[in-house]
Amino acid sequence: MNQMKIIELDEGWNFMQEGITKLKKILEGHPETQFSSEEYMMHYTTIYDMCTQKPPHDYSQQLYEKYKESFDAYITSSVLPSLREKHDEFMLRELVNRWANHKVMVRWLSRFFYYLDRYFIARRSLPPLKEVGLACFRDLVYLELRYKARDAVITLIDQEREGEQIDRALLKNILDIFVEIGMGQMDYYEKDFEDAMLNDTAAYYSRKASNWIVEDSCPDYMLKAEECLRKEKDRVSHYLHSSSETKLLEKVQNELLVVYTNQLLEKEHSGCRALLRDDKVDDLSRMYRLFHKIPKGLEPVGNMFKQHVASEGMVLVQQAEEAASNKSENAGGTQEQAFVRKVIELHDKYFAYVKDCFSNNTLFHKSLKEAFEVFCNKVVAGVSSAELLASYCDNILKKGGSEKLSDEAIEETLDKVVKLLAYISDKDLFAEFYRKKLSRRLLFDKSANDDHERVILTKLKQQCGGQFTSKMEGMVTDLTLAKENQNHFQEYLGNNQSTNPGIDLTVTVLTTGFWPSYKSSDLSLPAEMVKCVEVFKEFYQTKTKHRKLTWIYSLGTCNINARLLYYCYSILQIG
Repeated sequence: MNQMKIIELDEGWNFMQEGITKLKKILEGHPETQFSSEEYMMHYTTIYDMCTQKPPHDYSQQLYEKYKESFDAYITSSVLPSLREKHDEFMLRELVNRWANHKVMVRWLSRFFYYLDRYFIARRSLPPLKEVGLACFRDLVYLELRYKARDAVITLIDQEREGEQIDRALLKNILDIFVEIGMGQMDYYEKDFEDAMLNDTAAYYSRKASNWIVEDSCPDYMLKAEECLRKEKDRVSHYLHSSSETKLLEKVQNELLVVYTNQLLEKEHSGCRALLRDDKVDDLSRMYRLFHKIPKGLEPVGNMFKQHVASEGMVLVQQAEEAASNKSENAGGTQEQAFVRKVIELHDKYFAYVKDCFSNNTLFHKSLKEAFEVFCNKVVAGVSSAELLASYCDNILKKGGSEKLSDEAIEETLDKVVKLLAYISDKDLFAEFYRKKLSRRLLFDKSANDDHERVILTKLKQQCGGQFTSKMEGMVTDLTLAKENQNHFQEYLGNNQSTNPGIDLTVTVLTTGFWPSYKSSDLSLPAEMVKCVEVFKEFYQTKTKHRKLTWIYSLGTCNINARLLYYCYSILQIG
């Protein structure tokens, strides 16, 4: 059996050098054919044979070292000289090209030396071939040129910020080197590039902001700030690493917005108060978009919003006071009714601001609430807001009220009134006023629509809880039961003709705990009415023996129908 020929180190390495030289020529752009499958297999097999020979001819360690030396030699002789002679953008292009070539070289040599990766490196826990190859570029090229490349990139970024066209693809490729050289870690990108880039960004926008805050109105300044933030975000998507986005935008926000928050919002003729005063909803929306990303950035905006709304509300209070003192009336209702309408309109307006300009942010809901609490609890022309709201509801719900609204508009308006009730501190006082007015509507058939009565009770229950409306709901239930009771009474009279008092009698039985207190006065009733009372008592005892009837004559009504006879006299005068 023939033994395989031993390949000595020099002999084998000389053959490998031929392949490495050919690879270098290809990378340098010299005319050279690509590696064929046969050539690749010959180089792979040579390494395999040299690593599997028995000691002392196992050259695995020597080949591992020569693998690294191949990169070092090529970088020192060709790569570094070509980079050192170039500057700025030209140097960046050369660096991108050399890095791409280096990765190709690593890929090919890793294939040639693949057997080392599988067995020698694995057993010895040594860095793998790819890592060794990339580390050569890092140690010899990257560490020498990183700051030069960083400064060139930052210069290009600032040129773009000033409106110049730059090669974004070039910057993307350069920054990929900062990322890839970390081999899975972001340390090199962050320490060697990002830190300096962020500092430069802060300095750049600090210079810009110091001029803009003096020259521009608040809306113009915000437009510029929003555009700057948009462009910086765009830079991240095109060439900066995605991990830079939050840090970059925070730098821009800090220099453009945080540093100048008070100056910007307090601008006399164009700041937040002016925007609220002039209903600049687009600018207010932009203000929200800019400041909501900043910790506590919305607090001063919320305070100004609260102060503005409270001030507008107090103007309405003052106007109502003046109108009341002049005893003037507003078309469509009293000044008190007009005041509630205006408060509803004010709430509609600024609730829309909270929803549309301030994205339903809880801070602005709180500001709106606190602002309305300031003036909604004022006594207006000697009348509490609780009574005003109750009277306004009564005017909507009773027959012949001054508020002529469609069914849909009534429900919408009632919903708005209930929302205003949330700002009233003494809700129990409202409940008392509302209950008294509800009782009059129910007892004297003044309610325009039973459905609307139930709708507002449902809304009040949702707003204030079941206990708040329990008595009111009991009143409505009493009236429903009273109608049924009256039908039963009529049936009773029909079945007991001998007890019929001869007068049409309608009795409404109320539950004492639900209704307001009414004075019960003794009256000397005519005999006919006394009989009516006795008949109803007898009827009621057939239904229950546990309840005592107390008659409230002051709430009763009496209709008298009379038939009048007219006599006509004809007087004939003869002359």
